[in-house]
Amino acid sequence: MDTPVTEKPVVGKGKNHPSRNEKGTSGGLLSDVKALRERARKHTADGAVTQDYGADRTTVLKLLNEALATELVCVLRYRRHYFMAKGIHAEPVAAEFKVHSDEEQGHADRIAARIVQLGGAPDFSPDTLSARSHSEYVEAGSLCDMIRENLVAERIAIESYREMVQYMGDRDPTTRRMLEDILAVEEEHADDLADMLVKG
Repeated sequence: MDTPVTEKPVVGKGKNHPSRNEKGTSGGLLSDVKALRERARKHTADGAVTQDYGADRTTVLKLLNEALATELVCVLRYRRHYFMAKGIHAEPVAAEFKVHSDEEQGHADRIAARIVQLGGAPDFSPDTLSARSHSEYVEAGSLCDMIRENLVAERIAIESYREMVQYMGDRDPTTRRMLEDILAVEEEHADDLADMLVKG
Protein backbone atom coordinates (compact mmCIF):
# COMPACT_ATOMS: atom_id res chain seq x y z
CA MET A 1 0.00 0.00 0.00
CA ASP A 2 1.36 3.38 -1.01
CA THR A 3 2.07 5.87 1.75
CA PRO A 4 0.56 9.27 0.93
CA VAL A 5 3.15 11.97 0.32
CA THR A 6 2.61 15.17 2.23
CA GLU A 7 4.36 18.38 1.33
CA LYS A 8 6.58 19.87 3.98
CA PRO A 9 5.92 23.51 4.80
CA VAL A 10 8.47 25.93 3.37
CA VAL A 11 10.19 27.93 6.09
CA GLY A 12 9.60 31.64 5.75
CA LYS A 13 6.48 31.24 3.59
CA GLY A 14 2.78 31.37 4.43
CA LYS A 15 0.75 33.55 6.75
CA ASN A 16 2.50 32.35 9.92
CA HIS A 17 6.01 32.89 8.51
CA PRO A 18 6.35 36.38 7.07
CA SER A 19 9.17 36.77 4.61
CA ARG A 20 12.14 38.99 5.36
CA ASN A 21 10.94 41.54 2.82
CA GLU A 22 7.54 41.90 4.51
CA LYS A 23 8.77 42.82 8.00
CA GLY A 24 12.48 43.43 7.60
CA THR A 25 13.39 40.32 9.60
CA SER A 26 13.82 36.63 8.93
CA GLY A 27 11.45 35.24 11.50
CA GLY A 28 13.81 36.07 14.36
CA LEU A 29 16.75 34.14 12.90
CA LEU A 30 18.67 37.27 11.92
CA SER A 31 18.98 40.73 13.43
CA ASP A 32 16.56 43.42 12.41
CA VAL A 33 17.76 44.82 9.08
CA LYS A 34 17.45 48.41 10.26
CA ALA A 35 19.61 47.66 13.30
CA LEU A 36 22.17 45.87 11.09
CA ARG A 37 22.41 48.90 8.84
CA GLU A 38 22.77 51.30 11.76
CA ARG A 39 25.54 49.22 13.38
CA ALA A 40 27.38 48.90 10.06
CA ARG A 41 27.41 52.68 9.64
CA LYS A 42 28.31 53.39 13.27
CA HIS A 43 31.32 51.04 13.45
CA THR A 44 33.00 51.43 10.06
CA ALA A 45 36.39 51.90 11.77
CA ASP A 46 36.21 48.25 12.90
CA GLY A 47 36.42 47.00 9.32
CA ALA A 48 35.54 43.31 9.09
CA VAL A 49 35.11 42.86 12.86
CA THR A 50 31.45 43.13 13.81
CA GLN A 51 29.79 43.15 17.22
CA ASP A 52 29.05 39.42 17.09
CA TYR A 53 32.76 38.53 16.75
CA GLY A 54 33.04 35.95 19.51
CA ALA A 55 36.77 35.58 20.13
CA ASP A 56 39.08 37.73 22.19
CA ARG A 57 40.75 39.75 19.45
CA THR A 58 43.94 40.38 21.46
CA THR A 59 44.41 36.63 21.96
CA VAL A 60 43.67 35.83 18.32
CA LEU A 61 46.15 38.45 17.09
CA LYS A 62 48.83 37.08 19.44
CA LEU A 63 48.23 33.51 18.21
CA LEU A 64 48.27 34.63 14.56
CA ASN A 65 51.52 36.55 15.02
CA GLU A 66 53.06 33.44 16.57
CA ALA A 67 51.80 31.43 13.60
CA LEU A 68 53.25 34.06 11.25
CA ALA A 69 56.64 33.81 12.96
CA THR A 70 56.49 30.01 12.78
CA GLU A 71 55.78 30.10 9.05
CA LEU A 72 58.57 32.61 8.37
CA VAL A 73 61.11 30.53 10.30
CA CYS A 74 59.98 27.51 8.27
CA VAL A 75 60.45 29.47 5.04
CA LEU A 76 64.02 30.36 6.05
CA ARG A 77 64.92 26.85 7.22
CA TYR A 78 63.53 25.20 4.07
CA ARG A 79 65.28 27.80 1.90
CA ARG A 80 68.63 27.12 3.54
CA HIS A 81 68.17 23.37 3.18
CA TYR A 82 67.19 23.82 -0.46
CA PHE A 83 70.50 25.54 -1.20
CA MET A 84 72.65 23.36 1.10
CA ALA A 85 71.30 19.93 0.12
CA LYS A 86 74.13 17.77 -1.22
CA GLY A 87 74.61 14.14 -2.18
CA ILE A 88 73.48 11.61 -4.72
CA HIS A 89 69.80 11.89 -3.69
CA ALA A 90 69.86 15.65 -3.06
CA GLU A 91 68.17 16.96 -6.20
CA PRO A 92 64.59 15.67 -5.68
CA VAL A 93 64.78 16.34 -1.93
CA ALA A 94 66.01 19.90 -2.51
CA ALA A 95 63.18 20.44 -4.99
CA GLU A 96 60.70 19.32 -2.33
CA PHE A 97 62.27 21.72 0.18
CA LYS A 98 61.74 24.55 -2.32
CA VAL A 99 58.08 23.61 -2.83
CA HIS A 100 57.52 23.49 0.93
CA SER A 101 59.28 26.83 1.39
CA ASP A 102 57.04 28.48 -1.22
CA GLU A 103 53.91 27.01 0.40
CA GLU A 104 55.00 28.20 3.86
CA GLN A 105 55.45 31.70 2.41
CA GLY A 106 51.90 31.50 1.08
CA HIS A 107 50.71 30.56 4.56
CA ALA A 108 52.58 33.51 6.05
CA ASP A 109 50.94 35.86 3.54
CA ARG A 110 47.45 34.55 4.36
CA ILE A 111 48.06 34.88 8.09
CA ALA A 112 49.43 38.42 7.73
CA ALA A 113 46.39 39.42 5.66
CA ARG A 114 44.02 38.00 8.29
CA ILE A 115 45.85 39.89 11.06
CA VAL A 116 45.25 43.12 9.16
CA GLN A 117 41.56 42.22 8.59
CA LEU A 118 41.20 41.84 12.35
CA GLY A 119 42.65 45.30 12.91
CA GLY A 120 46.12 44.15 13.97
CA ALA A 121 49.62 44.56 12.60
CA PRO A 122 51.63 41.56 11.34
CA ASP A 123 54.95 41.32 13.18
CA PHE A 124 57.76 40.71 10.69
CA SER A 125 60.51 41.91 13.03
CA PRO A 126 63.60 39.74 12.52
CA ASP A 127 64.84 40.66 16.01
CA THR A 128 62.14 38.59 17.75
CA LEU A 129 61.24 36.14 14.99
CA SER A 130 62.80 32.98 16.44
CA ALA A 131 61.52 33.77 19.96
CA ARG A 132 57.92 34.03 18.68
CA SER A 133 58.13 30.99 16.43
CA HIS A 134 56.92 27.62 17.68
CA SER A 135 59.36 25.76 15.41
CA GLU A 136 63.14 26.17 15.49
CA TYR A 137 65.62 27.25 12.86
CA VAL A 138 68.05 24.32 12.72
CA GLU A 139 70.71 24.40 10.00
CA ALA A 140 71.39 20.64 10.06
CA GLY A 141 74.31 18.97 8.31
CA SER A 142 73.43 15.89 6.32
CA LEU A 143 70.48 15.50 3.99
CA CYS A 144 68.84 13.08 6.44
CA ASP A 145 69.26 15.58 9.27
CA MET A 146 67.65 18.28 7.15
CA ILE A 147 64.66 16.05 6.38
CA ARG A 148 64.35 15.06 10.05
CA GLU A 149 64.51 18.66 11.32
CA ASN A 150 61.87 19.76 8.84
CA LEU A 151 59.67 16.84 9.87
CA VAL A 152 60.04 17.83 13.53
CA ALA A 153 59.09 21.42 12.65
CA GLU A 154 56.04 20.27 10.69
CA ARG A 155 54.89 18.11 13.59
CA ILE A 156 55.20 21.11 15.93
CA ALA A 157 53.20 23.24 13.48
CA ILE A 158 50.51 20.54 13.19
CA GLU A 159 49.98 20.40 16.96
CA SER A 160 50.03 24.20 17.25
CA TYR A 161 47.48 24.67 14.48
CA ARG A 162 45.18 21.98 15.89
CA GLU A 163 45.13 23.78 19.23
CA MET A 164 44.47 27.13 17.52
CA VAL A 165 41.63 25.60 15.49
CA GLN A 166 40.07 24.24 18.68
CA TYR A 167 40.36 27.64 20.34
CA MET A 168 38.73 29.45 17.42
CA GLY A 169 35.79 27.03 17.22
CA ASP A 170 32.69 29.06 16.43
CA ARG A 171 34.19 32.22 17.91
CA ASP A 172 36.02 33.07 14.67
CA PRO A 173 35.01 30.70 11.86
CA THR A 174 36.91 32.64 9.18
CA THR A 175 40.24 32.34 11.00
CA ARG A 176 39.43 28.73 11.91
CA ARG A 177 38.86 27.78 8.27
CA MET A 178 42.10 29.47 7.21
CA LEU A 179 44.03 27.60 9.91
CA GLU A 180 42.36 24.32 8.92
CA ASP A 181 43.50 24.86 5.32
CA ILE A 182 47.06 25.53 6.47
CA LEU A 183 46.95 22.55 8.84
CA ALA A 184 46.00 20.24 5.97
CA VAL A 185 49.05 21.36 3.97
CA GLU A 186 51.36 20.96 6.99
CA GLU A 187 50.09 17.39 7.36
CA GLU A 188 50.93 16.76 3.69
CA HIS A 189 54.42 18.17 4.26
CA ALA A 190 54.96 15.89 7.26
CA ASP A 191 53.78 12.90 5.25
CA ASP A 192 56.16 13.77 2.37
CA LEU A 193 59.10 14.14 4.75
CA ALA A 194 58.32 10.92 6.62
CA ASP A 195 58.29 9.07 3.26
CA MET A 196 61.68 10.56 2.41
CA LEU A 197 63.17 9.29 5.65
CA VAL A 198 61.85 5.77 5.02
CA LYS A 199 63.22 5.78 1.47
CA GLY A 200 66.55 7.20 2.62
